[in-house]
Amino acid sequence: MTPPPRSVVGAFGGAWPPELLGGGEGRSWRAGDIVLKPLDRSVEELEWQAGLLARVRGEAFRLPSSVRTAEGALNADGWYATAFLTGRHEPGRWPDIIRVGEAFHAAIATERRPAFLDRRTDPWAIGDRVAWGDLPVSDFADSKHVARLAAARRPLDASDQLIHGDLTGNVLFAEGLPPAIIDLSPYWRPAPFAAAVVVADALVWEGADVALVAQIGHIDRFEPYLVRALIYRAITDWIIRSGDAIRADHDDSYLPVVEIAIELCDQAEASRQPSQKPSDEPTARG
Repeated sequence: MTPPPRSVVGAFGGAWPPELLGGGEGRSWRAGDIVLKPLDRSVEELEWQAGLLARVRGEAFRLPSSVRTAEGALNADGWYATAFLTGRHEPGRWPDIIRVGEAFHAAIATERRPAFLDRRTDPWAIGDRVAWGDLPVSDFADSKHVARLAAARRPLDASDQLIHGDLTGNVLFAEGLPPAIIDLSPYWRPAPFAAAVVVADALVWEGADVALVAQIGHIDRFEPYLVRALIYRAITDWIIRSGDAIRADHDDSYLPVVEIAIELCDQAEASRQPSQKPSDEPTARG
């Protein structure tokens, strides 16, 4: 929670003193019309993000523009800045978050795959790769639930595209304005995966009921996406908490959601199986 120094705020043309914002892992600071965060991505990614935010437009969402210093740099002494957008995170608006995410993903569907994705080694990137089979589950055998979830995965025939993989706390709502999408977390996966991450977060951390799944019935074969989203989050959580004891069942927010996801997968699989008729069953007459 260390604020940006006055020199950094001044470099980006912000107002002093900066104000700590909620969310963002407690590292985002508002300084007038800009938001400052410690540098958590490569300069290459910052430049790519600036270009994307400048060219993508949509009536259903707002995006913050990247802010440069007077010298044209996107970072100063380990900080970067984006424009401040009015709004707040509103728990419980998961279907709205998913809808604005779908509008955003439609707007960026033709974007090319960023090369820097292959060079990311942060816990979130690793969790994503395990979820989609790009890294073996066996390398993370000590991570609770992951083996069960991996066994429940089913193949998916869906096209990859650029997505925002962390929408849950990064869609802000304001009266009379389209929702704002902030803190872009780029991944190259099928668009429904982003919705599944929102549902996983809602079930694990925000007190959602399983009825939420029925509210997004427009997504075909949602269950395998949810399983992958849970692997992604569980692996990331395990890496970040490395060295900590595995959570006991009574204190494990993932456990009931894992049970729900596996049950949903089993039910969906059973519903897709052709019904078996006894050989002596009379044939229907027309």
